[in-house]
Amino acid sequence: MKKLLLVAAATAALSTPAAAQSVFGDADNEALGEATATVIAPITLTHVDGAALAFGSFTVDGGGTIAVTQAGVPTATGPTLMSDSVSSADSFTVSGDEDRAYSIDAAGGSVTDPVSGDSMSFTVDAPAGGTLTGGTDSFDVGGTLTVVGDESAGSYSGTYEVSVSYN
Repeated sequence: MKKLLLVAAATAALSTPAAAQSVFGDADNEALGEATATVIAPITLTHVDGAALAFGSFTVDGGGTIAVTQAGVPTATGPTLMSDSVSSADSFTVSGDEDRAYSIDAAGGSVTDPVSGDSMSFTVDAPAGGTLTGGTDSFDVGGTLTVVGDESAGSYSGTYEVSVSYN
C-alpha cells in the first residue's frame, strides 16, 4: 500500500507544471504577431435605363462598317446613314469601395432581325477602367457594326457582355 501511495505522489509531482516555466512571449526568442483583415464593398455594374449602343438607321449599299465612338458620334464606311438617324453610345454606372481603381472587360456581340433571321456582328469600344471617386463612376461604350451588304430591311437587336473588377 505504501508503494502505491509513493507512486501516486511521484506521478502527481511530475504532472504539475513547475513554477519556473516561462509563459509564451516572456523569453527573448518568442513574440506574438498580429493579423488584420479588411472587407471592402463589392463592386457592382448597372446598365443605365434607356441607354443603348445604337448604330442608327442606314441603307445597305454594300458591305462596310458603322462605328459609334464612346461619345456617341457615328461614322459610316460603305452603308449610308440616314439624315434622321439617331446613334448613341451605351452607358453604365459602377459602384463599390471609395477611390478604388477598377478594370472593364467588354465583348462584342451580334444584332439579329427576328423576321428575316439576318444578323450582323459588332465589336465594342470600352475604356480600360476607371476609379470609383466617392464610391461611384460611369462610362460609355461605343462599337463598330460590320455590314455584309445583303442584310434584309428590318429592326435588328442583340446584347453584349460587360464586366468590371477591382484592380
